[in-house]
Amino acid sequence: MSEQLRMMAVHAHPDDESSKGAATMARYVAEGVDVHVVTCTGGERGSVLNPRLEHDENVLANLPEIRRKEMDAAREILGVRQDWLGWVDSGLPEGDPLPPLPEGCFALLDVEVAAEPLVRLIRSFRPHVMTTYDENGGYPHPDHIMCHTISVLAFEAAADPDRYPSAGEPWQPLKLYYNQTFSKPRTIALHEAMLAAGLESPYGEWLERWEDREERTINTHVPCADYFSVRDRALLAHATQVDPDGPWFTCPLEIQAAVWPTEDFELARVAPGMSMPDGVEDDLFAGIRAGAATSSRTPA
Repeated sequence: MSEQLRMMAVHAHPDDESSKGAATMARYVAEGVDVHVVTCTGGERGSVLNPRLEHDENVLANLPEIRRKEMDAAREILGVRQDWLGWVDSGLPEGDPLPPLPEGCFALLDVEVAAEPLVRLIRSFRPHVMTTYDENGGYPHPDHIMCHTISVLAFEAAADPDRYPSAGEPWQPLKLYYNQTFSKPRTIALHEAMLAAGLESPYGEWLERWEDREERTINTHVPCADYFSVRDRALLAHATQVDPDGPWFTCPLEIQAAVWPTEDFELARVAPGMSMPDGVEDDLFAGIRAGAATSSRTPA
């Protein structure tokens, strides 16, 4: 019998899992893949982004607890398991000059220390595939950048019996992907499709503000349009973090499915001994499924 495929998605805050790769996770769950979301922080210093709740005194007084309950709801919608690393949200510094980050926050931790609980979870869950953010964090939030840093470290260290020897039996994940859903080509395609349908597009303003930045190498497109509605329900479960009438939900699902029916990833690393694929893939488990019965456990 083939071993069950396992995927681990490492995110900085509760709600990130529902805005980055959620439809892909929902598709794989429906296919029988065991999907594990790891949330690095509790989102304690996040803002309330829903206009209906931003002045609610109960929400403002109990945001950490509420965000945990929102994560519980999103987890149930997506059908994933989920764990917290337990680190404290760094907040998004604003101003010129930028203020210092709060003492003890996730982004200021020693990287080796911050990665230890993630290594422990990798060795326990034994994922074949991991996803996280690129070195820019997707956008330059200090927690997203730190999430990238510890994910890369843990991907490599989890297989080394000499590193974190008390964190469980070594395990080598086979592939590490970066979420790249928010690409300029996708944004342009959705914008043009909405205009062609006679709809007002929120993406024109996004494109006007789009910084001249290097476009990432997107080499994996996972078809998952059938799960876009699940993604949106999971994101709406994070009621403090999204405006239900905002631009996230403006583009009709049928347009999204017709124009850009995938979520996109950058394959960044593979396990030692594996080769990076030459072309574009449509499955995070490409090259893995046939050999899933072969354990990727690293001998001690």
